[in-house]
Amino acid sequence: MPIYEYRCQDCNKKSSFFVRSVNSEVSAVCEHCQSDRMSRTISRVAHHRSMADIHERSGGPPGLGDPGLDYYSDPRNIGRGVERSFERFGVDMPDSVRDTIDAARDGQLPEGVDL
Repeated sequence: MPIYEYRCQDCNKKSSFFVRSVNSEVSAVCEHCQSDRMSRTISRVAHHRSMADIHERSGGPPGLGDPGLDYYSDPRNIGRGVERSFERFGVDMPDSVRDTIDAARDGQLPEGVDL
C-alpha cells in the first residue's frame, strides 16, 4: 500500500496520497489550494535497520571490547546483556523482567533507580 507524493503547480506545496495498490489510479488534488494541477515527485525513502545491525553498530557493553561511549545512549541497548544471558542459558525470561526492560527502553526507570 504505497503513499505517493505530488507537488502542486499552483501553490508549490506537497500533498501525499495513500493508495491500496500500485495499480490504483490517483486523482491528485492539492490539499492546500484544491488545484488539480499536480505533478508526482520522488518521495524520500526510509532505511530501517534490523536489531542485529543496530547492535553491531553500537558494539557491546563496557568491559566486552571497545563499545564506544554512546552504547547506553541508545535505549535499545538497555537490558541487552540480560536478554543475552537468558538466551545463552536457554531459560525463559520472566514477564516481570521483560516488562522492566521494555519500560526502561521507553524511558521509565525501575523504582529506586535515580540518575
